[in-house]
Amino acid sequence: MNFRTGLMLGLACSAMGVASGTFMTNRPALISTAWAQEAANKDSNNTPANSNDSNNAETVRMLTLLGTVMDIAHSEYVSPLPNKKLIRNAIDGMISNLDPHSSFMDAQQLKDMQDEMSGQFGGLGLQVQGESGHVRVISPIDGTPAARAGIQSGDVITMVDNKSIADLTLDQAVRKMRGKPGTQITLTILRPKTGKQQNLTLTREIIHVQIVRSALYGQTGYIRLSEFDDSLEKEMRKAYGKLVQSVAKTPYKTLNGLVLDLRSDPGGKLDQAIAVARDFIKNGEIVSIRGRHPEGNQHWDGVDRDITHGLPIIVLTNAGSASASEIVAGALKDHRRAVIMGDRTFGKGSVQTIIPIADQGAIRLTTARYYTPSGRSIQGLGITPDVPVLASRDDDSLFTYHEADLAHTITNTDGKLPKEAPRTDLPAFAKTVERLPPAKWPTFDPTKPETDFQLQQALHFINAQAGGPDAAREAALLAHPQLPHDATPSENKDDAATKAKK
Repeated sequence: MNFRTGLMLGLACSAMGVASGTFMTNRPALISTAWAQEAANKDSNNTPANSNDSNNAETVRMLTLLGTVMDIAHSEYVSPLPNKKLIRNAIDGMISNLDPHSSFMDAQQLKDMQDEMSGQFGGLGLQVQGESGHVRVISPIDGTPAARAGIQSGDVITMVDNKSIADLTLDQAVRKMRGKPGTQITLTILRPKTGKQQNLTLTREIIHVQIVRSALYGQTGYIRLSEFDDSLEKEMRKAYGKLVQSVAKTPYKTLNGLVLDLRSDPGGKLDQAIAVARDFIKNGEIVSIRGRHPEGNQHWDGVDRDITHGLPIIVLTNAGSASASEIVAGALKDHRRAVIMGDRTFGKGSVQTIIPIADQGAIRLTTARYYTPSGRSIQGLGITPDVPVLASRDDDSLFTYHEADLAHTITNTDGKLPKEAPRTDLPAFAKTVERLPPAKWPTFDPTKPETDFQLQQALHFINAQAGGPDAAREAALLAHPQLPHDATPSENKDDAATKAKK
């Protein structure tokens, strides 16, 4: 299609529906039977109607029904309704009920989405998803009011400023949460894990999304990607270059590995996912997409580049790692280029295309599934970690939110695609890694990396894998984690590298 624009992989989208009742009348349809018959004269392959008479007759009946229902609502509803509203409701229901990630956006909604993808917008810093009349948090964005308030993935927003949002569409609820920077808003949050509600008062601000964060822990580099927007890969390469410069000023001189943190990264643009994967995978397929029309199928390969020159990589994932994050994790895993550590990912294996409609807005439509280099679709399944490590000792399995939990999600493929092959290239100590933190491990504090159990296990893994005099000790710590001591990154504390050096 000539009007198609960027392929999107993000999660936040509108989910609206149409409610209907029963009322009989003989009023004529606003969409004429003659027009409906003409529309039904050809099927999707432009074949004559008589080649599929039953389907075309059903199309005529349903189009006539649509016009009849619209006319009844227009004339009999308790309050006057403009035809524009009825038609918009029909369009919303038509698209959003296909799957959780398809939606129609009017011109203002399209602009809001573009502003959000540009990395600067007003609001609270939440990635949300509409589901069965609820607004559920996919992930808070690092460094925003929502993250600072302690909002977590899986939380359900039930009220805004003490007013229920149960009857609002997702777009309407999001508009209520946005507002003038500096103004306050109260959100009522239901946390399924505890069953408790709490009120949180936040101050709106212009959201400057810091899409890349980095730190140096001893000899190991750390890069966190928070979402895949237009400039992500460029910013990631800058961050890696700074890590190389920073370690050169320490007794270590060179990096021994990289931790790539994709936890709670809800995705973004396909081209950025491909670019990031290409920075670590020199050759072979990165990802492929396959849709309804074979001529639209595509695949992307490596471009003979590895910015780390073969350094060991650990990729951290959790249930909030979705879409573009899963493309990167899946490519690195299938190529045996990285070890995936953490929790199973979200499982969003579909691609959305933004299709503009003149000046009326655009349709965000699911047009393809994507496949990892081994030919697997992760739709509804996610990426399984090579080394499972949980963030806490709590059993969150009943409260973890994945793509398969969404209403009317698209199915995976027919099951004939390749199954995930077990890793046979991991070091022996990988089998001994403790998946749970010690009983007295402190509550995770984003400002204190020593409380991040998954991160600490990743650092021990790379140090053990790198060899050297401390390798045996690092491997032992993987199997028998110790309560945390100071793990402040050396970029923030000048003598940290010296203290870490034994």
